[in-house]
Amino acid sequence: MSTPTDPAATAAGIAAGYASTGPALELGSVVAGGAPHPTAQVRVPLSMMTRHGLVAGATGTGKTKTLQLLAEQLSAQGVPVVLADVKGDLTGLSRPGEAGDRVTRRAADTGDEWTATGYPVEFLALGGLGTGVPVRSTITSFGPVLLSKVMGLNKTQESSLGLVFHYADRAGLPLLDLKDLRSVISWLVSDDGKADLAGLGGLSKATAGVILRNLVALEDLGGDVFFGEPEWSTADLMRTAPDGRGVISSVELSAVADRPALFSTFLMWLLADLFEDLPEVGEVDKPKLVFFLDEAHLLFTGASPAFLESVTQTVRLIRSKGVGVFFVTQNPTDVPPAVLGQLGNRVQHALRAFTPDDATALKKTVKTYPRSDAYDIAETLTSLGTGEAVVTVLSERGAPTPVAWTMLRAPRSFMGAVEPAQLQAAVAASPLLATYGTAVDRESAYERLASRLAPPPSAPAPAPAPAPEEPREPAGRPRSRREPEPEPGVVEQVLGSSAFRSFARSAASALGREITRGIFGTRRRR
Repeated sequence: MSTPTDPAATAAGIAAGYASTGPALELGSVVAGGAPHPTAQVRVPLSMMTRHGLVAGATGTGKTKTLQLLAEQLSAQGVPVVLADVKGDLTGLSRPGEAGDRVTRRAADTGDEWTATGYPVEFLALGGLGTGVPVRSTITSFGPVLLSKVMGLNKTQESSLGLVFHYADRAGLPLLDLKDLRSVISWLVSDDGKADLAGLGGLSKATAGVILRNLVALEDLGGDVFFGEPEWSTADLMRTAPDGRGVISSVELSAVADRPALFSTFLMWLLADLFEDLPEVGEVDKPKLVFFLDEAHLLFTGASPAFLESVTQTVRLIRSKGVGVFFVTQNPTDVPPAVLGQLGNRVQHALRAFTPDDATALKKTVKTYPRSDAYDIAETLTSLGTGEAVVTVLSERGAPTPVAWTMLRAPRSFMGAVEPAQLQAAVAASPLLATYGTAVDRESAYERLASRLAPPPSAPAPAPAPAPEEPREPAGRPRSRREPEPEPGVVEQVLGSSAFRSFARSAASALGREITRGIFGTRRRR
């Protein structure tokens, strides 16, 4: 590594690698010689945001503010954003920021004409836990792979759960919530359902019992509120405001922070659902949507090979549908190499090297960066200040940019949480609340299987014959013999016929067979 003699020239040389002729996100200014150079700008071409990315760094280094900065600029350029708000800090996106000495100084150091700005935000809450429009999924849409991750099933149990879904799909048993899945498994392990269980072949009664116990444990932890109807539609993540700015869908997670496996997997379901619903668009000038997966390490902890393979495949293929995915975590080594290799844009905040494991992770991180003549990357990563990062992205032609020690711009929205009353008012005014605000429990597998197991009704005792009564005629009408009861109409006759009931049962079973499943075993909507 050569030591730069002219910091201004070094900064200008690095910034030249970030030049962009098209729309771009402005990250900040190059730091060289220990000082920022406002004229040397670091930016990400908007078209390269579909090449995915990573925002990493130790606690307190500024990851949340970087996330806020990226979301603001994407929204300003008409790109919808989905992000997870683990601590409630990102609710401030909805209101203008506040000027102050620190903001003014940061704006001067980064060459930013800072203006306080609020952005269109839709506040969501998984299962309605917290303040936000409830987000739910049906069990059949969630699929066996993601549900296995939530329940901590092993590879064999995950495969067996897939057979249960297969049975329900073919039998026309809608799996809308956890009690539906519990009913199907209970049926299969019962004496009445043992023939169906035997027909599945690869599902043993013992394994079905283990899955059932895990399912009951998930219900006891309150996991049932996440599943049901009305199910979330991915189209509601792709909205723009009347002024053309992209709507930021902020998923509040503070109320479910004690269930990390559930909320991280649920976020992955949203992404998988997008993948199944969106058409292929190829290369785009700007993303259709950018998705930020916060606390990404939770997604991969204890994940099965099938789950990891599905995540990798989704990230690799969703780019062609115009969607960018950014993983947000403390350490790059939290992300599996197969996924990390697909992340073209890197914003790395400070790393700590307090333990041998930290030192090993630092060495691995340094190896993932292009060679730099301007910085000792290992030394730089451990000496970054708050709101500074080591950046490398993809240029407009798809080549990695030079490594840039970057002082990041200050967000233009409020850096903190808004008052609860303001948040509640924003949720109450949401146009989506009428659609998703109230849970619906329609007939599904639970009711259909309960009717199978219900004992046949006992025959009623014959009623005594009524005493003959003289028929009454309306006033002014001549008395005549009693008129016969009207015959049922054509519709009533058809609906009540055994032929129609048989057809309805066949149609329900056929509907089950129409369900096809995607990468995660999630349902593909037809």
